[in-house]
Amino acid sequence: MSSDLQWLLLRNNNSFIVKRVVEGPVFSKEPGNLRNLHSYKFSGLANAKTLDISETKAGIQVTARKTKAAPGAVKPALAKSTIRARSGSRRAQGVVAQYAKRGYRPDLRTAALARVSALVAAQKEPKPSPPKKIRGSKAKAIEASLE
Repeated sequence: MSSDLQWLLLRNNNSFIVKRVVEGPVFSKEPGNLRNLHSYKFSGLANAKTLDISETKAGIQVTARKTKAAPGAVKPALAKSTIRARSGSRRAQGVVAQYAKRGYRPDLRTAALARVSALVAAQKEPKPSPPKKIRGSKAKAIEASLE
């Protein structure tokens, strides 16, 4: 079945559609949808080539659907690469950019890089905030009590 026909069947009714606002954007929770927008370009169900970037315990996992797999296969053939946690944003972005450089959905390059950089930023531990200095009359009162 062609991907255009699949999109025509899926675009109005599927279990991944999220409609929050009546006249607002329509989102989608399907695997392989990098922007979580309900559109043909980002659809992980209708397109033959999809990139799925998700967070796992081991790190960030990039999954690409193999296009030349047997059509009668029970499970779709997937190519998976895992980026270790704390390996750095440049390494993560380099792994994802390789898919676009090799010609595997180059139109999704910016969306994939944005997704990976957001996941890397979410994995970083926040810096501890310095203690707040007491100013004004409270500081004078504490200083007077210490002397």
